Amino acid sequence: MKVKQAMHPGVDWCAPDTLLSDIARIMRDSDVGAVPIGEKDKLIGMVTDRDIVCRGFTDGRDPASLTARDVMTRGIVYCTEDQSIEDAIHLMENKQIRRMPVINDKKRMTGMLSLGDLSHAAGHELTGELAEAVSAHH
Repeated sequence: MKVKQAMHPGVDWCAPDTLLSDIARIMRDSDVGAVPIGEKDKLIGMVTDRDIVCRGFTDGRDPASLTARDVMTRGIVYCTEDQSIEDAIHLMENKQIRRMPVINDKKRMTGMLSLGDLSHAAGHELTGELAEAVSAHH
């Protein structure tokens, strides 16, 4: 099975100057745990719910003034629509990530692939190994 068949299609991104409160609202309203961050038609980062908590509410900074750029994870790991889900699972295991953007052959983001998506599409053995890998202490 290919990633395109398992992914959650249709994802939007936010600009790096988007306030954290706006990103949190998008997460709540869309029932997602990560929002891609793009600038000049290029994916530059990802803000996860964990990024908001761990980077946005530490060091005495005022979370109301922080933007996506202040807390985002850089160095995005992604996969392509035509990759096998097995390859995507191994990539997620190696990088210890629970979700990643999916791009097409034109390098356009077309969706997100999450542990939840894979749990519905792949066998229990593969997704169990992935869950164990991404849940392990770093």
